[in-house]
This record gives sequence, structure tokens and C-alpha cells, in this order.
Amino acid sequence: MRTAYIHGHFFTMDSEYRTMDRGMMVVERGAIVYIGDHAEELLAGADEIVDLAGKWVLPGLVNTHSHIVMTILRGVGDDMLLKPWLETRIWPMESRFTTEIAAASARLGILEMLKSGTTTFSDMFNPAGIDADAVMQAVAETGIRGAFSYTIFSMGTLREQQANLAGAERFARRYKTAADGRLTTMVAPHSPYACTPHALVESVRIAHENDLMLHIHVSETETEVSDIERRYGVRPVEHLRRLGLFGRPAVMAHGVVLNDEERQIMKRHDVRVAHNPISNLKLGSGIADVGRLLDAGIKVGIATDGVASNNNFDMFEEMRTAALLQKGTAKDAGRLPAPTVYAMATRMGAEAIGMSHTGSLERGKRADFITIDPYDKPHLQPVSRASSHLLYSVCGRDVCDVYIDGNVVVKNGQCLTMDEEKVMAEANRLLSRIGEPRHGAPAAGR
Repeated sequence: MRTAYIHGHFFTMDSEYRTMDRGMMVVERGAIVYIGDHAEELLAGADEIVDLAGKWVLPGLVNTHSHIVMTILRGVGDDMLLKPWLETRIWPMESRFTTEIAAASARLGILEMLKSGTTTFSDMFNPAGIDADAVMQAVAETGIRGAFSYTIFSMGTLREQQANLAGAERFARRYKTAADGRLTTMVAPHSPYACTPHALVESVRIAHENDLMLHIHVSETETEVSDIERRYGVRPVEHLRRLGLFGRPAVMAHGVVLNDEERQIMKRHDVRVAHNPISNLKLGSGIADVGRLLDAGIKVGIATDGVASNNNFDMFEEMRTAALLQKGTAKDAGRLPAPTVYAMATRMGAEAIGMSHTGSLERGKRADFITIDPYDKPHLQPVSRASSHLLYSVCGRDVCDVYIDGNVVVKNGQCLTMDEEKVMAEANRLLSRIGEPRHGAPAAGR
């Protein structure tokens, strides 16, 4: 099937950041075979011609760190710091998840991602008490692209810890390639504070033997850094380096509390960062110095984290927040300009999670793209300033169509791969089975 998309306003998000008004893109077998100015001669061989009528067209957004299985926990434990939030709210409720709840929550999260323009994601999920295969199948059926990763913890009895590692290894082997190549997995030790050195070393072994990336929360708060220094005598980055974690390509979620020496270690070992600005703000964790990360030559992607700490999957809102935070903290309006932020949410983000076959509109890349129709939206006028509006005005609700591998998964704002009404009703019905945590949460800051 060869499809020609004509009369679109294209934003390629490639290294040259090209824009084309009334441009043209040709897709065959799920890949882009042409993108450029309108070429009448290419239409003769097309099986289908789609007139975009001036819609803005850009690559699907890449969410480099999320927790879709936690979607049903949106609004739990607001106004709390990270450690008490996890220990008294999130983890107790997750312990009561069933496979049915986990799958329903994942569908709800992916529905929100797709409708707001995210086509690729990298995720960690807590496998305790659920059938991980069934949840992966639910993810595959949505049509999304990404890495869905089984989280490794050092909690519970020794037998439970061993079972967790065995489950992660089996999952890694089974899902290195899934859903006709759309889905993969990573090896995902939760964090230096929730994993013993043994679990971290085992994570590296699993990643080496299965040729997979690593995905881990690191240096999210000052408390975490102090805790790791107290336990091991070094800061988290050096602790992980000594354990060999950076011998594999690794994605560090957060990286809020870093110094220059740590950034140099990360650069030497090609450690990438998933930047979660809104989650970090809401949990009182701080503001990552993205400017210094980029200046050090470190790949940085934009991420939402889970909606329990965000509280949505709107990557456009995340992009805008990331840009404004860096400008404000640096007192430099030129810090983190629009093209850089666009790259972080598309091409650079895709590279950060090892998926450079998507993230930009270029010949040979997968046909993952989204459209926005600006003509009936007052906040996107004047339409001639689209390059600015994509960062400072657009929100996820403005997304019109979403394509993955050239297949339309959202059309005119409606998801075609899921029954939207059913997904939302199921999530609300199942929420009652979890209930609120049995133990009250301490006040924030205590």
C-alpha cells in the first residue's frame, strides 16, 4: 500500500529542522519513502491520496518515561514528597492490583497518550500480583510503539526478590521484539534505593545477555542522594558506575540532583536522561538543569512520568513547562529554544530510548506522525506562526489524527484501536477494588 499525503504543513524535526508549507509525504509499507515539496509525478503510483488541507504535520511525540499501569491512581496522594508518597500511598495501592486492573489502567493511559499525540513511549510497570504477559498483550492491541519494562525491586523476602528477578529475565527474553517490532522492553531496576547491589548487578547481566537497554530512576531528590551516600559512601551515579550499570546503554529517569563530575561520567558512558519537569515540580523534587546536561553532550528526552504524579500525559504541556523552567531558572530567555525542545520530544527522545527509526519525518523512518488542524482554534492564530504555537500554544487536545507505521490509530480525535467509552468505564468500575491506602499519609515535608 502506497499512500501520498499532500498539502500539509510539515515539520520534519530532523537535524535540519525543515518546514514545508503545502508539502508532500509518501508512505509505503509503514515507512516514509519521500518527504519534500509537492511532486505531481509521485501521485501516479499512489494507491491512496490523502489531502491534509493545510493541517500541521509533525512526528509522533516520544514520551521517554511513564507508568501507564499506574494511570488508575491519578489524583492519589497529591501534595506529598516522593518518599512518603511512594511508601504510604502508591506502593500499598499497587500491591492490591489484579491483572484486570493493570490491563485496564494501561489501556486508559495509552488511550490518553494516543489522543494527545504520543506515538512512542518507554515505561516501567510493577509486576507484583499480575500476569505480565496479559498486560503486554493489552498494550500490543492498542497499536502504540514503545518499550514496556518489568520493574526489578529488592523488596519482600529473599524468595520474593529471586522470583522478581526471574520474572524480569523471562520477560526480557520474551519481549525483546513484540507486536511485529512495534514493542520491545528494557531491563528496569527501579532505583539505587529500591534495589540491592546484587539486584543491580543481575540487571546488568540480564541486559548484556539479551542485548537490551537499562531504564532506572536516578538522582530524583536530595533525600535519595543523601541516602545512597550514607549506604554506600558515594553518590548514586558513581554507585551505579561501580556496579557496571553504565556498561549497557542506559536511560536515567529524572537526573534532578547532579553535579558536574556526574554529568561527565554520564557523557563518557552515553547515559541518556528522561526529563520529567511537571512530576518533579509536583513532588517537590526540584528542577533538573537540562541546559547543563545538553551542554555536556548528553541526550535528553521529555517525559511525563506517571499521571499519579503529573497528572496527565500531555506532552505538549510537558514541553512548554520544560522550556519555561530553564528560561526562568537561568534568567535567560534564550535558554532551551523551541527547536531544541521539539528535538527532545521527538528525534532526540527517540534516540535516547534506542528507537532512532522513529522521531522525525525523514526518508527511511517509520511513518509515525500526527496532525493538528489549527483553522478553527482561536489560540492557534495567526496560523502563519505555527513554529511558535507548537511549543507555546498547542495542547494535547488539539491533536486531530495519529498514525503509527502508517496506520491511522486516531482519526478526527477519536481512537480507532480501542472502545473509548468502554476503557474509561472499566477503569472507573475497577477503581473500587483498590480502595484508599489503609495507612494515612503524613503531611508533606515530614
